[in-house]
Amino acid sequence: MPKILIVEDDPFLLKMYAKKLQVEGFEVEIAKDGEEGLAKFKSFLPDLVLLDVMLPKLNGLEVIERVKADPETQSIPILVLSNLSATADTETAVKKGAVGYLIKSNYTPSQVIDKVKGFLK
Repeated sequence: MPKILIVEDDPFLLKMYAKKLQVEGFEVEIAKDGEEGLAKFKSFLPDLVLLDVMLPKLNGLEVIERVKADPETQSIPILVLSNLSATADTETAVKKGAVGYLIKSNYTPSQVIDKVKGFLK
């Protein structure tokens, strides 16, 4: 069963995505801020991470930098899921090592799950 880590500070979105992924057969771990997310990269060793950019304590771009600098976690794919739609944010996330960047308002939860499945193939 593929393992997904969701790092999101919005409790509603966190719960919704966790539930949808569990229904689809994924093992899910959650984190509510960047520091907790960073710790769970190592303890949970997910197959893929859904990461928000605007997070308390440590933002998503900083999380990507640290994960990609650590040999133990650098190969874990990170899919950014954010409301920030600026091209510069998208490019920065991808340059730092994210495999993709989804703008929350442009995708239904089911479409996000389909993207997750696509990245795990």
